[in-house]
Amino acid sequence: MIVWINGTHGAGKTTTSALVQQLIPDSRVFDAEKVGETLMDIRPGLPGPGADNFQHWPPWRPLVVETARRVLDYTGGTLVMPMTVLIEQYWREISTGLARHDIPVRHFVLHADQDTLRGRILGDTVLGPSSFRLAYLEPYAEAARTWLHAEAEVIDTTHLTPAQAAQRIAEAVKG
Repeated sequence: MIVWINGTHGAGKTTTSALVQQLIPDSRVFDAEKVGETLMDIRPGLPGPGADNFQHWPPWRPLVVETARRVLDYTGGTLVMPMTVLIEQYWREISTGLARHDIPVRHFVLHADQDTLRGRILGDTVLGPSSFRLAYLEPYAEAARTWLHAEAEVIDTTHLTPAQAAQRIAEAVKG
């Protein structure tokens, strides 16, 4: 099984995923961003759109599916995957690819209001304030309005700690 933790930057995906992994036996965290980083390391760089967001490169989506499938074939258990996917077509490619391999997916979105997200990004003491992360606030809001929240179990983290969000996800997966 895959527990996909979606949401925009500042929602708490990375922190929450590590905590979810501790609550679900036989689980591992797989950050699909590492697949994108591998593509970004190819020299000379890949053609077409993607330099600003590796998700735009067509190989990224099937490589995420194939990597997750291979890891699950090898380890069994559950993969907890923190990854922002805000483009519906990309989510369809990934979720359809996983379904083709009979891999069940529980899709969660960590949500917070725009002011909370902006405050978290600007106050981030690990990564620091980030214009890249801020640039995704409006695309996230648009995705949430148009398709994303209808496709996932939404966990509003505006007033939750990452531990509380992780507990809710783990209980939903186990229940």
